[in-house]
Amino acid sequence: MTTISATTWILRLLDHLDNEGIRRLVLPSVREDASATTALLPVARQWGARVHCARQAQLFAMDLPGSWEAYLEGLRGKERHEIRRKLRRLEEAGRINLRCVRSAAALPAAMDTFIRLFRINRAAKADFMTGSMPAFFRRLAEKMAAVGLLRLYLLDLDDVTIAAVLCFDHHATVYLYNNGYDAAYRRLSPGLLSKVLTIRQSIREGRQTFDFLKGSEKYKQHLGGRPVNLLRCELEWDSIRINT
Repeated sequence: MTTISATTWILRLLDHLDNEGIRRLVLPSVREDASATTALLPVARQWGARVHCARQAQLFAMDLPGSWEAYLEGLRGKERHEIRRKLRRLEEAGRINLRCVRSAAALPAAMDTFIRLFRINRAAKADFMTGSMPAFFRRLAEKMAAVGLLRLYLLDLDDVTIAAVLCFDHHATVYLYNNGYDAAYRRLSPGLLSKVLTIRQSIREGRQTFDFLKGSEKYKQHLGGRPVNLLRCELEWDSIRINT
């Protein structure tokens, strides 16, 4: 089998766009370390395209170590102490279980729980989860489950589900999409700890990266996330003729 280099693919893409009369390409939200940034843009410049990029936002992500203890040791002392303290308090409150829903069969009931917890988390989330939004979340979860990417984690305290974390798992990376928790259990930090336990489970399953996605909420840094810029990039050219 002949292997085609990334540069050749990029040149073919640019040549195809040019042949179709397309002279402008906009990438509205691309990671600064993505191949679209590190590979496509230099090749496009080389072949005469005018390239402009500007930072739009940030996401937070982290490489996962091989063990839970190594993860904790990688945190700052204050965060490590707080996580251990809060986990002990949660474990002392009752029997803890983190369940993971992946299959379509278990999904309707699990999404009912997720949406309920999302709505009772706080007023702003309740306002958000109205109209067509619940149907969107259900459909999204169904589609992701169908292709094996869904990871819907439910945190149980004894027989009560107190938090839910909606994630997607792809190519050894876990993406944290959204979460909710029961505010009646706020003293036990279920919102934060459900994410912490999701990270622990991801490490146990051998995942390599945990991506908190866009947003600069403080907890992402406290849990070990590192900032990654998201760029808006525009490419324009008058004419590109490439023989590939």
